[in-house]
Amino acid sequence: MKVLVTGATGFLGQWLTRRLLDEGFEVRVLVRSRTKLDELETLKLDVAEGDVTNLESLETACRGVDGVFHLAGLIAYSKAQRSAMEQVNVQGTKNVIKAIQKNGQARLLHLSSVTAVGAGFTPQEILNEHSDYNIRHLNLGYFETKHDAELAVFNEVRVGRLDAVAINPSTIYGPGDAKKGSRGAQLKVARGSFPFYPPGGVNIVHVDDVVDLCTKVFRTGKSGDRTIASGENLSIHDTFNRIAAFAGVKPPSIALPRFALFAAGRVGDFLESVGSKGPINTENAWTSVLYHWFSNDKAKREFGFNPRPANEALEASVRWSRDNGFL
Repeated sequence: MKVLVTGATGFLGQWLTRRLLDEGFEVRVLVRSRTKLDELETLKLDVAEGDVTNLESLETACRGVDGVFHLAGLIAYSKAQRSAMEQVNVQGTKNVIKAIQKNGQARLLHLSSVTAVGAGFTPQEILNEHSDYNIRHLNLGYFETKHDAELAVFNEVRVGRLDAVAINPSTIYGPGDAKKGSRGAQLKVARGSFPFYPPGGVNIVHVDDVVDLCTKVFRTGKSGDRTIASGENLSIHDTFNRIAAFAGVKPPSIALPRFALFAAGRVGDFLESVGSKGPINTENAWTSVLYHWFSNDKAKREFGFNPRPANEALEASVRWSRDNGFL
């Protein structure tokens, strides 16, 4: 079976591409330039140059494939990046759908996110695949664009024009994650240079477990279904303490109250509006006080999902970061 992978050069994409090759798939990757292949350049791949925002290049890349793993996306927590996220996350996904439809009916695995599911305002809220999207009123760009992209996929499934499944991973840790632009605070914690912790919660899952679930859901998942790929629910304070312990540094000890986060966020919003940048903005503030806690019962029940403990994912992340000069 031949498949196309978008976002193959990203953290998750690189591990998924390797797994697909190991499982006997023929793999074509969509890259903006062959110079972007990085660690994938030694693999036996069919390379298509293009971009998810360029429909013509996508239509060419989708020719002759039986499946598409759509991982390309933009993660940002800033109003200044909202337009770019709309183009990449929403319109890019719609372009993938159009390209598939023009070339037949390849099966789509859409790499969504738990942000498309929603978030909890208290530790008592554990969300699942059927939870109502409850944060529309916050208008958080990354959350909104991932939610709208997933809706675009399932709207086409609903009218019989697409065969697609979605995976909604939580926060993915593992070897190589230090390269992610969104991993800055965690790296500072591992260096012992981040003294603060916010009040929210996060769910930690190992990259290998997400990759396992992606291939299983692609093969056997029911079209129109979403599946959460999540591991352990932890407070951000606990997560930072574990990262610091694995790195052998002093953990953050200063609790940031909500009012301080939102006050700093409003200052950051103003600075962004005049072309500058503060330490955080209100989107960062909301993200850090919400509880991103999720159930993986469906994945366990339907696909035999058995995620590693959070400590394994966090330790692997810190070890790789140290071995590769990030710490």
